[in-house]
Amino acid sequence: MSGSTPFQMRLVHLDLKGAPPKVSYLSEIFPLFRALGANGLLIEYEDMFPYEGPLRLLRAKYAYSPSEIKEILHLAGLNELEVIPLVQTFGHMEFVLKHTAFAHLREVGSFPCTLNPHEAESLALVGAMIDQVLELHPGAQRLHIGCDEVYYLGEGEASRRWLQQEQNSTGKLCLSHMRAVASGVKARRPSVTPLVWDDMLRDLPEDQLAASGVPQLVEPVLWDYTADLDVHGKGGFDEDVKAKVENLLGISSLEKTDPVREGAGSFPGSNILALVTQVSLHLRSSVDALLEGNRYVTGWFSPYHRQRKLIHPVMVQHIQPAALSLLAQWSTLVQELEAALQLAFYPDAVEEWLEENVHPSLQRLQALLQDLSEVSAPPLPPTSPGRDVAQDP
Repeated sequence: MSGSTPFQMRLVHLDLKGAPPKVSYLSEIFPLFRALGANGLLIEYEDMFPYEGPLRLLRAKYAYSPSEIKEILHLAGLNELEVIPLVQTFGHMEFVLKHTAFAHLREVGSFPCTLNPHEAESLALVGAMIDQVLELHPGAQRLHIGCDEVYYLGEGEASRRWLQQEQNSTGKLCLSHMRAVASGVKARRPSVTPLVWDDMLRDLPEDQLAASGVPQLVEPVLWDYTADLDVHGKGGFDEDVKAKVENLLGISSLEKTDPVREGAGSFPGSNILALVTQVSLHLRSSVDALLEGNRYVTGWFSPYHRQRKLIHPVMVQHIQPAALSLLAQWSTLVQELEAALQLAFYPDAVEEWLEENVHPSLQRLQALLQDLSEVSAPPLPPTSPGRDVAQDP
């Protein structure tokens, strides 16, 4: 942002394996990325890519359509953001290997995370994925082939046999697969530069790296999540830059601790931040306070009393209004949050978040009110025995 950064590429990593945003939300957030200094997007599609043919089963229910991919590229171009697609080709292959049709290509049969590098079909599979991704990214200059966190590498039966041979190692096995995938990218699109995460390469001897030919084929990308990332000359974050960021986000301070009280800002999605924060911090605690801290509930309508439907009618009036008020308050806020989430995310992500973070507390509150309603309902009037009430006198 300050213009002093030494880095040629400043990428935002969009990891779509979690709660992928709708394209309409991306159209709002891309200008902010650009204003903050980004000039590229690293898009890890996973199951959000519209794979076709035998790979169609990889698609998520709400996967982007080919036209939506084109729209994403168009929006990125409008904001001068280079799009670098990321296709996992070694580790993080759960979205592929969880399917029965590809389960035989797992490095270890019990775990769908890592591809077996010994199977020719494995290379054909990632090659087909790369072909389809590049086809919808005709202007791509770079393609990230992942290769981070390749768990259980070397533990499969084929790998164990291979490692028994002299001079073989898991490092060589990793480099061999990287080289094969990267060579395939260059053969398909010579103008495209393959990128890889660097975590699997860091501890390998330099002579082994050089002999593999991988450094001549790929560009490593630093893989690190530490807050104190130490990169020589990564630029500064002085008060001037801090003030610009705060202005772009529409917030008074980057050190805010309570977005609800202090204001969540004016960036796209800031309303979701405020509502989610309010639910996360206060929903469960407010319901707990009523069910476990209210003396009328704990004293006169405890689990023992609720199970047996026992309560003095006067006590209902001390509990029911407070419970109804709390339910109405949270129901209104949750409806607002759900509407905001639906604008940015697909139904499955919205449903999951609400079921995990909202419904359990609301259901406890509703169950209390249901029990109160049943215990305070007036008894039905008795009927005369042995007489049909509809019978003429």
